[in-house]
Amino acid sequence: MMSKSTSDADALYQQIHRRMVESGEWDRVLRVLSAKLSEQGWSDDLYHRAKERARMMDPPFFKTILDEISFHGKGTVPLSVKHEMTAQIRQFVKDQFEK
Repeated sequence: MMSKSTSDADALYQQIHRRMVESGEWDRVLRVLSAKLSEQGWSDDLYHRAKERARMMDPPFFKTILDEISFHGKGTVPLSVKHEMTAQIRQFVKDQFEK
């Protein structure tokens, strides 16, 4: 069973996410994230890793490749990108409470 604080946090996350989507901020953040990851070579690295992994499998299994690449991808996002995106989201939340 989830604790009240967990359910409160989930509700807050859902509300912030909804506001970001409705305002167009979510799409903007995703575009910036994609550009930053591409600039850092992260996207190309992940693509090449997936391609190499698929070559090693006979036949390649999409779910297996996706699981492996997702795990690797989450762990290799550059810290500078994480910090920048977190700062943008925090600013959005701050702006929402100031209205």
